[in-house]
Amino acid sequence: MTTDNRIDPPRTGDERETLRGYLEVHRATLAMKCEGLSDEDLRRKSMPPSTLSLLGLVRHMAEVERTWFRRVINQEDIPLVWSDKFDFQEAYDATTSTRPEAFAAWQAEVDHSRRIEAAADSLDLTGHFARWGEDVSLRMVMLHVITEYARHNGHADFLREGIDGVVGA
Repeated sequence: MTTDNRIDPPRTGDERETLRGYLEVHRATLAMKCEGLSDEDLRRKSMPPSTLSLLGLVRHMAEVERTWFRRVINQEDIPLVWSDKFDFQEAYDATTSTRPEAFAAWQAEVDHSRRIEAAADSLDLTGHFARWGEDVSLRMVMLHVITEYARHNGHADFLREGIDGVVGA
């Protein structure tokens, strides 16, 4: 991996700045874990029968960003990127995916998410999450997406180490 250019979250920021900071650190961590690898390396699966790969994680996180920020908070009636059956697992199968395809989709969703969050007047803004049949706040969405990245960045640590031995945040 190259130099760590992540920006630390604020140590004394308010709630929103802190949530935003941690979300950005986790986004940057996933990107950093994928640096310097070929498409073949990025598609390398963890262990059969799992289809989990670094590229699959990038694709999955594009779906997570899209769902929580665009579909839930912004109430956009849009499909998932890689599944017309609303199956998040399909994004994990990156067998025919490429870095440019996966990263372009992920970056586009991250950009949408940033705009939606920045435009919200408050973390108390709510959207409806149909799967739960409940309204959820932007605060909960940001925290949920942070935990999704944290969990999957742990997977990315093991995947990267298995590819070329590189370890670390």
